[in-house]
Amino acid sequence: MKLFALLSAALIGSSSAFAPAPVRTQQRSSALAPVSMAAAEEFYIDQNRRNLMNLILVGSAAVTVGGLGVPYVLFFLPPGAGGGGGGVSAKDALGNDLSEKEYLASKKPGDHSLAQGLKGDATYLIVKEDGTLESYGLNAVCTHLGCVVPWSAPNNKFMCPCHGSQYAPTGAVVRGPAPLPLALAHLDTDEAGILTFSTWSETDFRTDKKPWWM
Repeated sequence: MKLFALLSAALIGSSSAFAPAPVRTQQRSSALAPVSMAAAEEFYIDQNRRNLMNLILVGSAAVTVGGLGVPYVLFFLPPGAGGGGGGVSAKDALGNDLSEKEYLASKKPGDHSLAQGLKGDATYLIVKEDGTLESYGLNAVCTHLGCVVPWSAPNNKFMCPCHGSQYAPTGAVVRGPAPLPLALAHLDTDEAGILTFSTWSETDFRTDKKPWWM
């Protein structure tokens, strides 16, 4: 019996030697927890930052679309004809104010020369046969597609080189495709003798209608 008891004890001892060591799951899980939280924090984007990124994206798209779309739309609008209610001085090509006395001294009757008018548009000053200036200036911008219309002295009319539109000496249309007459502007002389342009807001004497540029 003693021999049997010794053999049993030896077998139990040897089997316990080969038993797997207990796994410390709590310790491992506690070690992995900070790593998982750090990874989650790294990939988390707060709502304010997301809204800011969306605003930047929308703003960039709006600037791009506006930059491309606005010139396209403006291309189909009729050209502007003049400025606001106050008068502005007529200027030469160098930006100098034009004196009526000096201007007429340098021009002959029948002259049609350009000056800088309302909104900076090229505007014709017309010298009459008696050597005085017409009481209006004619905007040189063609009402078809915006070309500057030159004066043709041999033909006694304005003739657009772009698409063939023609205007009478008063700026009235005599041949299309221009749909409207050249815009008018009042021409006056201020107290210092400087020529000034102001908006023509009354009836257009060529059409007996309200000015199209108003």
